[in-house]
Amino acid sequence: VQLQASGGGLVQAGGSLRLSCTASGRGFSTYGMGWFRQAPGKEREFVAAISRYDTTYYADSAKGRFTISRDNAKNAVYLHIGNLKPEDTAVYYCAAQQSLILSSLERVYDSWGQGTQVTVSS
Repeated sequence: VQLQASGGGLVQAGGSLRLSCTASGRGFSTYGMGWFRQAPGKEREFVAAISRYDTTYYADSAKGRFTISRDNAKNAVYLHIGNLKPEDTAVYYCAAQQSLILSSLERVYDSWGQGTQVTVSS
């Protein structure tokens, strides 16, 4: 599956964004999907994941402000970020994996999107 992330931009602190990731190829509904982010000068980190069954899993840092969802009819997965903070500034990546198990591990994910930049100004 090929992934295309979008929806990033420059946002003021306190605002919100919805990132989108659309997939091309067959079988999107069978994939588990994840969002990761990489802040400047830092390693990429897990944000959230959603299974084919719509169960979700969040990094501790993402609980409360981040919501992952999917629309299989549109071959899309979304990440809504509320109450944005400057520390949310990062490139956000979506990824797909074929395991039934939700995972925060990068090595589990087979396909990656190109990333979308989110910049939060204070």
